[in-house]
Amino acid sequence: MVEVSKELYPSQDDLLYEEEILRNPFNLKLWWRYLIARADSPFKKRSIIYERALKALPGSYKLWHAYLRERLEVVRNLPITHSHYETLNNTFERALVTMHKMPRIWVMYLQTLTHQKLLTQTRRTFDRALCALPVTQHERIWDPYLYFVSQIGVPIETSLRVYRRYLKFDPTHIEDFIEFLLNSKLWQEAAERLAFVLNDNQFYSIKGKTKHQLWLELCDLLTSHSTEVSGLKVDAIIRGGIRKFTDEVGRLWTSLADYYIRRGLFEKARDIFEEGMTTVVTVRDFSVIFDSYSRFEESTLAAKMETLDLSDEDEICDGDSNTVIEEEDGRLDCNLSVSKFAKKILHGFWLNDDNDIDLRLARLEYLMDRRPELANSVLLRQNPHNVEQWLRRVNLFEGNPTRQILTYTEAVRTVDPMKAVGKPHTLWVAFAKLYENHKDVDNARVIFEKAVQVNYKTVDNLASVWCEWVEMELKNKNFKGALRLIKRATAEPSVEVKRRVLGEGIEPVQMKLHKSLRLWSLYADLEESLGTLDSTRAIYERILDLKIATPQIILNYALHLEDHKYFEDAFKVYERGVKIFKYPHVKDIWVAYLSKFVSRYGKNKLERARELFENAVEKAPAEDVKPLYLQYAKLEEDYGLAKRAMKVYDQAAKSVPDNEKMSMYEIYIARAAEIFGVPKTREIYEQAIESGLPDKDVKTMCMKYAELEKSLGEIDRARAIYVFSSQFADPRSDADFWNKWHEFEVQHGNEDTFREMLRIKRSVSASYSQTHFILPEYLMQKDQKLNLEDTVDTLKRAGVPEDEMAALERQFAPVANNSAKDGNRKLGFVSAGVESQQGATITPDTGRKVAANHEDIDLPEGSDSEDDENIEIAQKDVPAAVFGDLAKKVEENTKDGDGEGESGSKLGALERIKRQKRG
Repeated sequence: MVEVSKELYPSQDDLLYEEEILRNPFNLKLWWRYLIARADSPFKKRSIIYERALKALPGSYKLWHAYLRERLEVVRNLPITHSHYETLNNTFERALVTMHKMPRIWVMYLQTLTHQKLLTQTRRTFDRALCALPVTQHERIWDPYLYFVSQIGVPIETSLRVYRRYLKFDPTHIEDFIEFLLNSKLWQEAAERLAFVLNDNQFYSIKGKTKHQLWLELCDLLTSHSTEVSGLKVDAIIRGGIRKFTDEVGRLWTSLADYYIRRGLFEKARDIFEEGMTTVVTVRDFSVIFDSYSRFEESTLAAKMETLDLSDEDEICDGDSNTVIEEEDGRLDCNLSVSKFAKKILHGFWLNDDNDIDLRLARLEYLMDRRPELANSVLLRQNPHNVEQWLRRVNLFEGNPTRQILTYTEAVRTVDPMKAVGKPHTLWVAFAKLYENHKDVDNARVIFEKAVQVNYKTVDNLASVWCEWVEMELKNKNFKGALRLIKRATAEPSVEVKRRVLGEGIEPVQMKLHKSLRLWSLYADLEESLGTLDSTRAIYERILDLKIATPQIILNYALHLEDHKYFEDAFKVYERGVKIFKYPHVKDIWVAYLSKFVSRYGKNKLERARELFENAVEKAPAEDVKPLYLQYAKLEEDYGLAKRAMKVYDQAAKSVPDNEKMSMYEIYIARAAEIFGVPKTREIYEQAIESGLPDKDVKTMCMKYAELEKSLGEIDRARAIYVFSSQFADPRSDADFWNKWHEFEVQHGNEDTFREMLRIKRSVSASYSQTHFILPEYLMQKDQKLNLEDTVDTLKRAGVPEDEMAALERQFAPVANNSAKDGNRKLGFVSAGVESQQGATITPDTGRKVAANHEDIDLPEGSDSEDDENIEIAQKDVPAAVFGDLAKKVEENTKDGDGEGESGSKLGALERIKRQKRG
């Protein structure tokens, strides 16, 4: 009798639970509470409690599950040979007596058995589980079952049977079975299963593989293990894939060739490679096949060389014994192998020669030499109407006229002109030139004759063929034949032909050929070289009648008539040209017409020339009128009147675009100075400044004007021009202008004029540095009622400095504003015709000029204040030489004025106004 340890008996603390259990042993909660309370007790004691509880409640899943989990924890770190595993298995078996419908118990038991490596018991337990559980719960059993049979050590036959049973349960997992077969190296069944999957149109891959991927796997399997797989039509399978899947054709062809290579059928493999290269339509597939083919040839060549080296060594080692063997009759030796028998019987026969290295090497070189041709064939299979590829194919056979002729023949038969990519007529022309280069002009004419009958897509293609034909005849000195050809090409189809073509509904390009300008231009050139004047004129007239003439045709026609001294007829052609074409095409015709007319007649027909020029500039757009005006002015200068030339220049300066006005005015001024003298240019300068030039050009023109006045001794006028142009010169960016003004004041000014320049510079700099909304002009445009004091306050807030001179001149700003409202002139500009004999002063803020004559100034009311009388302005006498001739005129004007005499002529306008107030 086994003695039970005292520790396993219930303790004093267990009496409470024991009493409750004795009163109600079938209550699960009491047993569960008892187990929780003894969670820290040894497993042996807890196992006794579990056993007692399960004896009372054998159908409790909760108790069995907890009991089995604790037993699993006990054996977790023990070796599988320990006795506890047997106890655990017995516990699972006892549990399954009542828990055989619980899949979780089965899974725990099966995982434990799998861990113990008990193959037979585990397999039978899996079968028992599948029999005990309903079908809806078999999925939980099959996952560990498949894991079990996939382990190393499980017999392959057992695994196969299990997988086959599983596929009956769930056929969608056939990919797992195929993968297992491949891992188990069962190539035959794997290939059969893959073929079955590919033939099933309703198959759906649970691993996301496409039919194409499965097909490639099958091809790799069949080719890699061609000797292990039988019963499948490998050739038909791979060719079916080639027809069905077009994006991996190259790989499939190489797989099929590899299959035959592994079977030892090398010639069949070569046939497959050749067939693949001649059927693929992409360069990528061709490259795959060609590379595989070349590697195959190289490997066979290397293998053959190695075998020959070994055979040579064997023959040396055998010595005389080989001679004895060869003398014997091999047909009587039954122990000979097939290869040795063939060697003995067929010895010396050339087809049985083992030393075929030269043949293999020649085959490899021939393959490499054919690569460009084969690649070109691939491109032509992509698009057989690609003209450029056909021409490249012909160039591949350079030096082989027979192959070139065959290629051209195939090309012209294959290419459809309506679908051609490129110019299909170039094939015919190159074909004919091939015969011409080999001195076979008759056959070249036959090719051209066929070429001109082809219905091309455009008329220009057909015209090119005719032109090439004519040029070939000219090269061969057949001038009459060339004229007959060009006359035939330009002949208009007859009425019957037009009626027949109209009935067919399809109009070929031959019906439009007679209007090809290219042919007519060649016809005209031929007539000029080979024909007479009358025949040439007839051709040009026919071109004009067909209304296909271009400006170049007009120029060529007129030049041809001029060469034959028919000048008036040439001018008539020019007249027709300017009536037919518009700008910009007629530009060259006008230039040539006017140049020829002027050079021909000069001053003899001046009025007619003027009429032509007037007509030309009237019809010409603004951007093209400048050269015509210059040519017109040159005519007037050479043969007409200088006054009319100046008028033309003036009209040109007003007509040209704004971007050309500056250059036109420079030409105008230069010609006026040369013809009428420098003083005449003043009016032109004023006109240029007021003509709307851009500010940059106005500034440049003003600087040139100031230099002119300075050279004439008009210092005051030059200074006034500098003052006016200062509004367009930003001191921060136009330092050149201010440096020139500075040099001018240093040479010709005094202290007051220099200060005035500095003040204007500060004012202009301030106006450029401020935003636009505080400019006085903008303020006046925005609100005419805004008074001058508000403007001054705005300038003060903007940081514009104010000196005493500015304070004094600000009182007279309204007068300056009123005097500068002439919209037809630049604001503040001094005109030579109106104010050349008067003094001038400038407003402080804008730099604009106001009238200096005190008789023209209207004093504002209420300006006689004591503040104005207290202002003192320092004055310095200006040398009389500075004013030049203007000094006398000013003295005369002042004597007729307020009687101030000499003092008035030397003082500025502001000082005279101040003294007038004091008086």
